[in-house]
Amino acid sequence: MTTANEKTGSPTAGAATEGATPATATPTTATPTSTAAPTTATAATAAPAASPTAAAGTGSGNGFVHEHTPRLDWARHAPEVYKAMVRLDAAARQGLDPVTYQLVLIRASQLNHCAFCLDIHSKDALAAGESAERIIQLSAWEESQHFYTEREVAALALTEAVTVLTEGFVPDDVYERAAQVYDERELSQLIAAITTINAWNRFGVSTRKVAGHYKAGDFK
Repeated sequence: MTTANEKTGSPTAGAATEGATPATATPTTATPTSTAAPTTATAATAAPAASPTAAAGTGSGNGFVHEHTPRLDWARHAPEVYKAMVRLDAAARQGLDPVTYQLVLIRASQLNHCAFCLDIHSKDALAAGESAERIIQLSAWEESQHFYTEREVAALALTEAVTVLTEGFVPDDVYERAAQVYDERELSQLIAAITTINAWNRFGVSTRKVAGHYKAGDFK
């Protein structure tokens, strides 16, 4: 399960070692013999594609876009706020199913466009045994409800309603759907978890935390 500390880890925390972009293998033609027709030798197996963090900043026309620099290390400048967020995060997840909890974190992070949190929670979910298919389908969960349980669907609907408030309050039908499958204590914890990840997302997007360096379990 993800811990709160990972939210504000330094941009280079857990960064994989960067290497040069793999060279493309070039096919070679075998020299024909007097008894065999000319044949083309099979090229060596191509090296895997470079990761975004490995290719970033190379300046090559075929490389990835240069990685941006974070605006601010907010946790260092507001340590008491950060500590309070860590405590809130730990309290909010209490009693929640860890699988549903991770789905909520990922979906809220998608809605808030927080690449840093998406990187963390997607990797942690995969490491904990979640399927790539269910994570991929999260962005269209309303059309893919058969991938999820009733409780997960109710949690995802509530996550969207609490996260996107530009059209007004949380709809009664969304709340009632969640209330039918969660008791009041569970529902209170779920709302707390949704509220907390929204706060982490806003710290991430406003300070432009960098995604791509996290490895599952780096912050525990």
